[in-house]
Amino acid sequence: MCSASQSSLERRSQESQSFISPMQDKIWYAIYTAHKHENSVMRHLEIREVETFYPTYEVTRLWRNRQRVKIHVPLFPGYLFVRTGGMEYASVLQCPGVVRLIGNHTGPLPIDESAIELLRVSVAEKKVEPYRELVVGERVRIKSGILRGVEGTLVRRDSGLRFVLTLESINQHASIKMEAENLELVRRGT
Repeated sequence: MCSASQSSLERRSQESQSFISPMQDKIWYAIYTAHKHENSVMRHLEIREVETFYPTYEVTRLWRNRQRVKIHVPLFPGYLFVRTGGMEYASVLQCPGVVRLIGNHTGPLPIDESAIELLRVSVAEKKVEPYRELVVGERVRIKSGILRGVEGTLVRRDSGLRFVLTLESINQHASIKMEAENLELVRRGT
């Protein structure tokens, strides 16, 4: 009788776990890598089956022989993003080239999923570049689409508007081309 009720409980537990997505408990975090080790860290993490995101953008460089070459450089030098949780922290921290998870005294600081999604879309559409200047200007929010609610700063550049996404936990900024009709002003206290 005891074994029958125990197997029944195990079956119910397995059924309830099948409804839970394996990505449901995983959260995006930023990791700091050794200098110029982002690519090797990303490869090691992919071998360990940890989801990673390494945002890059394309620049044109002029070599000594006056040849112009397009290369991809890191949007945030020294940083990668990992989607992890629970038991995978140790696997991430043991990866060669990983210096630390970005956080504070209470633990690693999560990165908003919508911010990562905005970066992914912008990198794919080649609309992103680093923004290293001091971020000044009006606080705005994306008002439509799947990225609705993501907040940033509005700046002008090259006769157009740019949305500056700030990832406060790593003190980095990305400038993304954005149409004015997709943005709304964030009022203080909202």
